[in-house]
Amino acid sequence: MLVPDPAFLRGLVEEYEALRAAEARTAAEPSPRARDLAYTLCVVTGTRDVRPALEAAHRLLGAVPDRARTAD
Repeated sequence: MLVPDPAFLRGLVEEYEALRAAEARTAAEPSPRARDLAYTLCVVTGTRDVRPALEAAHRLLGAVPDRARTAD
């Protein structure tokens, strides 16, 4: 199985979660950028829905050694 670069994956997760949090207050539907991020998260985690993609991303990021987290 291919494992995405932790810095890239972390950036996707952070941007998606921040965007959806902001949109939750104002928009019923995800923006085109949020849909693009969700799609990319699904592709890099090998899932078909954003919820499992986020779970997989968090699981993968939790398995990254500390020194790799600070090497961004």
